[in-house]
Amino acid sequence: MTEEKFIQAITDTLAGEKKRNFVESVDVAFNLKGVDLNDPNKRINDEISLPNGRGKDMKIGVFARGPEFASAANSSGANRVISSEDLDDLADDKRKARKFSSEFDYFLAETTMMADIGKSLGVVLGPRGKMPRPVPPSADLNRLVTGLQNIVPLRSKDKSTFHVPIGTNAMSNDNLAENLEMVVKRVISHLDRGDQNLASVWVKTTMGKAVRVV
Repeated sequence: MTEEKFIQAITDTLAGEKKRNFVESVDVAFNLKGVDLNDPNKRINDEISLPNGRGKDMKIGVFARGPEFASAANSSGANRVISSEDLDDLADDKRKARKFSSEFDYFLAETTMMADIGKSLGVVLGPRGKMPRPVPPSADLNRLVTGLQNIVPLRSKDKSTFHVPIGTNAMSNDNLAENLEMVVKRVISHLDRGDQNLASVWVKTTMGKAVRVV
C-alpha cells in the first residue's frame, strides 16, 4: 500500500462531508481473515503513538498516595488526581466505580498503589482495558501524561472486526493519512501472513460514509 492510497482514502472520506455542530472522530475498521482469534496468542493487543496525535484531548486520571507524587500529578496536566481515600470510596460502590471508569481514557498510578487498585477496581478497569500504568518514582510524570495524549489501543480481542481511532475531521488530510498509514502498517506487522490476513480495511467519520482502503 502506497502513501498515495492512504491520502486518497482520507480525501474520499472527508469529501462532501456535511458540516455538523461537533467535531467527528475518524476511525479505521479492520476485518481480518485466516486468523484464529480463539487463540489468545493470535490476537492483536498493542498500542501505538500517533505521529500527529488524536486531534482531541484525552482524559487522564492519576492515582497518587504520597504527597510528593500527588503534587507532581497535580502539576502534570492530568485531569484528576485520585487519592487512597478516593480509591476506598470507589471500592465500596461498584456503580460509582463503573461511572468513574467511563469518565477517563487512561490512568497512571504510583507503583505502591497498584496492588490496591487491582484488588479494589481490577474487575471494573481490567475488562475495559483501563488498568493504570505504574509510574516509578524516578519517572517524568509530565512526559508520561503528555505522551498518553497520542496513544491509541490496537485490540482485536476475539473478534475479526475491530476499530482504531486515528484522529478527527478537524485535522488536515495529510496528518490523518500519516496516522492511518502508521496504524495499518502496525496491524499488518502482527499478522502471520501480513496484508494477506486483511479481508478489508475501511475509514469513516462518526456520521459519514465508509471508504474502503484495502
